[in-house]
Amino acid sequence: MAEPTVWEQILDYSHRADPYPLYAELRRTPVSRQADGSYLVSTYPEILALLHDPRLSSDPSHNPQFSAAVEQQRSEGMPPSFLMMDPPEHDRQRRLAMRHFGPPHAPWRVAGLEPRMAEIVGGLIDDMAGKARIDVVDELAYPFPVSVICELLGVPPEDRPRFRKWVDMALEAINPGVDPQVQQQKREEAGRELFNFISDLVERHRQAPGDDLLSAMAADDGPEGRLSTGQLASTGLLLLIAGHETTVNLIANGVLTLLRHPDALERLRRDPDLVIPMTEELLRYEPPVHFVPIRTALDDIDIAGTRIPAGSPVTLVLAAANRDPGHVAEPDRFIPDRRHNRHLGFGSGIHLCFGAPLARLETQVALTGFARRVPDPRLAEDPPPYRPSPILRGPLHLPVDVGAGQARPGRA
Repeated sequence: MAEPTVWEQILDYSHRADPYPLYAELRRTPVSRQADGSYLVSTYPEILALLHDPRLSSDPSHNPQFSAAVEQQRSEGMPPSFLMMDPPEHDRQRRLAMRHFGPPHAPWRVAGLEPRMAEIVGGLIDDMAGKARIDVVDELAYPFPVSVICELLGVPPEDRPRFRKWVDMALEAINPGVDPQVQQQKREEAGRELFNFISDLVERHRQAPGDDLLSAMAADDGPEGRLSTGQLASTGLLLLIAGHETTVNLIANGVLTLLRHPDALERLRRDPDLVIPMTEELLRYEPPVHFVPIRTALDDIDIAGTRIPAGSPVTLVLAAANRDPGHVAEPDRFIPDRRHNRHLGFGSGIHLCFGAPLARLETQVALTGFARRVPDPRLAEDPPPYRPSPILRGPLHLPVDVGAGQARPGRA
């Protein structure tokens, strides 16, 4: 039996807790061809270049592994989100969504949520009072961003528990190593149920608009017109999933890293402003998204001495690039106040994470609240159990022993 390749070892769950030595080995060959004809890119300058290269498509219809499923979804009236599009349609739909999400048209949308975020985090920490052990994922990292994105989009409280199983199915369907037929079944089932849920929500907001993001997009009368109902549902679905799933990992990875570096936790407790560069360092050091699959070369691409032929699937290993010693000094050290941190934690180029401002602020509020108010936290298990996904990597649970007594008073 052949020895597993470096990439196969990275995908193997047994290496989920610490894939970084394998990423270092992967970087020895910046662009490597796999047995299935796909290409892995693992070094910073090459990934950055490809993220800005129009010859690398994000449209899964160009990828033989996903094209059939995409066509099936389109035939059922489920258009892809702009995350899975190339210009110019990607640019138009992203502009229409961004008009109501951030600068220059709605700079208040995210920034104005900070007091509410602090209130939610404070309430979650209050609920931990009297416990000798907490689960940071179940009690903070998951419920906090879910509450925020649901309030932002206008998802009624009674509907919020429904989409968790669909999200889990949808994410499992993109994981490498899952049987392609099983992937397609899970993708179709989860996609159909989630899309119907969001479509119904969109119609409810059209009939009775509120001050939420979905209502604003549904009623948009800007110069480029409105998104269609299907496009709006796909955009809402993207925001609902991406708006909480990666942030869960970022917060959980952040708490785990702080508990492994108690000096950094104490510094944050004394100096809350440290959370701003610290969040950027976490995005580099323990990013929530480890690699970007479903990219396809539209033309031959020559990079790092390798030719990627047109039509080839390409995977960009962002987490490997973030620790590329050719790009960053002391890449395996967590330096909370690292300067000039040009990480790829949110990607780059036209697909730079749409929700990055929201995720940053949520992480800053959550980590500050945890540092200031949770008494004497200590890891109960290290490493903790990890989620199955090698793409969206983070703890499944994060058990933490806490000091006796109440949570420290004050807001998050």
